[in-house]
Amino acid sequence: MAYTSRDMRRFNHLLQETDAVYHEMAQHWGLSDSVMGVLYTLCDAGGRCRLRDICYWSGMTKQTVNSALRRMEGDGLIYLESAGRGKDVCLTPEGEALVQRTARRVIQAENQVFAAWPQEDVEQYLALTRRFQEALAQKAREIKEES
Repeated sequence: MAYTSRDMRRFNHLLQETDAVYHEMAQHWGLSDSVMGVLYTLCDAGGRCRLRDICYWSGMTKQTVNSALRRMEGDGLIYLESAGRGKDVCLTPEGEALVQRTARRVIQAENQVFAAWPQEDVEQYLALTRRFQEALAQKAREIKEES
């Protein structure tokens, strides 16, 4: 007996297929998903970003981000700089070159997909996705309160 509705199974399958596309792109360049996520976030932030913001914007755990950063620092792609009570993650010239070959191309592809859609479709997709996320977050709060 299946517990998920037909629509929820379709939704989950679409999310998994989308994640698989991102995974395939990272693998194409020999990158782990976590390193690709950090590069993507740094690219979107202009090459420098607070460590805590990488966790927030990428959706990765602090442990996952820190493991990726250690690897990237060892490969000469990033350096860490003290910034008040936190740390900034900064791309090196080698890291910037890698971003140009990888994350920037992913972002360009994403932008091209949305640019090919009518603006009202983009707005509807984003509004419905936000609506689902907010409703699910509310249900999660209710579950926690019950427990």
